[in-house]
Amino acid sequence: MDRSKVVRALGYRWEGVPLREYKAEGSHFHAISRQSLIGEREDEQGANFLTRYFELQPGGYSTLEHHQHPHTVVVLRGTGEVILGDRVEAIGLHDCIYIAPDTFHQFHAVGGEPLGFLCTVDRIRDRPALPSQEELKQLSCHDGIRRRMRI
Repeated sequence: MDRSKVVRALGYRWEGVPLREYKAEGSHFHAISRQSLIGEREDEQGANFLTRYFELQPGGYSTLEHHQHPHTVVVLRGTGEVILGDRVEAIGLHDCIYIAPDTFHQFHAVGGEPLGFLCTVDRIRDRPALPSQEELKQLSCHDGIRRRMRI
């Protein structure tokens, strides 16, 4: 049985894909939503990956976190910044970001429009970890990161 399909885009939303909260709880993120496009539904159980769309409203940011699994991000909308380890990078339309295992990262929407990106990860993966107090102290040694990180 062929389970191939097209998930139709309607602007920056996808037909039949629920808009969800970024995470169930916490105050370490702001003004961000997600849609799981491929990999979570019953008819997609053969996929060993998830493709998700995240959208940060102007001024929004994701969690400052790290984990053991790598993932990729492709910017589809807006401009922003990403903390990648000990540096901050400007990101924009069609940029592709590789986040290596155990690298602290956090996305920030800058400018007057949302920052939207696709993110691909393994279906089975470890849980994200927040920085410890010692790790926060180390990250804060980098001036650019100290001024941008939100926790």
